[in-house]
Amino acid sequence: MSPVFVEPTVDWFLLAPYILVLGGGVLGVLLEALLPARLRRPVQLTLSLVVLLAAAAMMGAQWSRLSSDTPVLLVLGGSVVLTYFSLILQVIILVIAALALLVVADRTPGGGAFAPTAAAVPGSDYEELARRKGLEQTEIYPLFLFAVGGMMVLPAAGDLITMFIGLEVLSLPLYVLVGMARHRRLLSQEASLKYFLLGSFASAIFLMGAALVYGWAGKLRLTDILGAGLNTMQASMTGADDGTRLTGLLVTGVLMMLVGALFKVGAAPFHQWTPDVYQGAPTPITGFMAACTKLAAFGVAVRVAYWTIPLMLPEPQDALLVGLWTVAILTMLVGSVVAVVQHDVKRVLAYSSIAHAGFVLVAVGSVQALDPTAALDMAPLPAILFYLLAYGLATVGAFAVVHLVRETAPASGAAGEVVVLGEATHLSQWTGLGKRSPWLAGAFLLFLLSFAGIPLTAGFIGKFSAFSVAVDAGLWWLALVGVLCSAIAVFFYVRIIVLMFFVDPAPADDTEADGAAAEVVAAEAVTSEAGEPREAGVGLQLATAPVRTSGGVTVLKGSVGSRVSIAVCAVATIVLGVLPGPVLDLVAEAAKFIP
Repeated sequence: MSPVFVEPTVDWFLLAPYILVLGGGVLGVLLEALLPARLRRPVQLTLSLVVLLAAAAMMGAQWSRLSSDTPVLLVLGGSVVLTYFSLILQVIILVIAALALLVVADRTPGGGAFAPTAAAVPGSDYEELARRKGLEQTEIYPLFLFAVGGMMVLPAAGDLITMFIGLEVLSLPLYVLVGMARHRRLLSQEASLKYFLLGSFASAIFLMGAALVYGWAGKLRLTDILGAGLNTMQASMTGADDGTRLTGLLVTGVLMMLVGALFKVGAAPFHQWTPDVYQGAPTPITGFMAACTKLAAFGVAVRVAYWTIPLMLPEPQDALLVGLWTVAILTMLVGSVVAVVQHDVKRVLAYSSIAHAGFVLVAVGSVQALDPTAALDMAPLPAILFYLLAYGLATVGAFAVVHLVRETAPASGAAGEVVVLGEATHLSQWTGLGKRSPWLAGAFLLFLLSFAGIPLTAGFIGKFSAFSVAVDAGLWWLALVGVLCSAIAVFFYVRIIVLMFFVDPAPADDTEADGAAAEVVAAEAVTSEAGEPREAGVGLQLATAPVRTSGGVTVLKGSVGSRVSIAVCAVATIVLGVLPGPVLDLVAEAAKFIP
């Protein structure tokens, strides 16, 4: 008797957003080969923006397909699992990626963030020739779309293979984008190499963990793994099995998969790559990575942990939760304490990103220890989603501001003209930014206040939600550690605010200013307008250490896209802080069903 062929059914509407984003990346590669150079940038930028916004709209339309009767949609037989949690997280990723893309596309004269040709040897004649000819790296747009496609796949991955593919599709384009900075090329390439090597190790650990989980269950799909686990759990409860299978391969595999996810999150002790990569990467890419990669990584971390915790016996289950609490505490401490002694704005924001990963982990680890027969409590999910949204908006806006504060140097052979260089990231160069550019400094102030968790900002609601979940779960001591680390973090945020608004700027940045002028910024920046010396605390003295360049500082106007991105992020930060109710009600849907 011949086997019966069963025709597979594919719901193309549910797959359309993934096809659109990844297909847009493929189309962008083809356009690079077919379009003349002058048309590539506008066409690629338009294509990328349309693709991201259209995919977000499609994800929103898919919301109506979910209901109390149909809380989960299985696509391709369960390879992709759509729930309220995954849909909300994917829409957040797409919206924040679109805002980050506007900053990536900034091409203010002298202000481009990307090298004219990434393959050129830094400082070579070929690189200088490419710069003079005005060459542009428009390949960044399809690479950007591929990375976003991987980020979309991760939170909705329904099997172990799809998870790993999403992780690699996310990572590989970022390895290239990190090494394409226009300025400080060697630092950028060093950051790319570090990210690639450490990221490869993390991917290998994740893959090995997935292999162990498959070896335990004999299944690839999470629904099948859950079913196999429940069968084994039932057998152990009836005495048919002693349950030792639950404490071996499964626990080891889950821990290894979480290590791979926590590396992407930037949680301690897997954070070593974060400061160097954030500092060396092109600043728009740094903002994109800090926001969207963290969103996707937390999505897969939550999926791995919350699908597998119910399968464990009480002892390994408690051990896993203690491990999450330990990582959360270590991450908060490292991010908050080490940031205090940093002099570089991008490194300060990098350690701030590490601290915020710890704050989110407080919510992730607030799942109460469960009886094997109990249902998993999903109360942390709304807090996680809101925190990631608030953090992502402030991060994209903050790095967009950093991108526009630039060093300058006298142009050779042209009196009175200056050349715009890379970002002015040393804290001493940010003195008086409030007088140079009040609106830009005001936006950065708002983002810093949100990071610090000051009331009437989105960051306050996010931290309050995360810590409240911990208190409700009986982990008041974990929330207390988070509050103390937040208090430490306020110090270095306020230090930057003091520099911008309460310290006089350095002398006028013109071509007549000699090299010594920049070296005495520290001495001149702490004097009042009347010439009286101002008291400078330890933090201010650290911030106003001599700068490392002989040029001046200027603030670029930025392209329309950059200004729109900063404005949208600033407005959203305020609205979410003042009127968080509608968004909180929306993300609350994620807690009703499995992630």
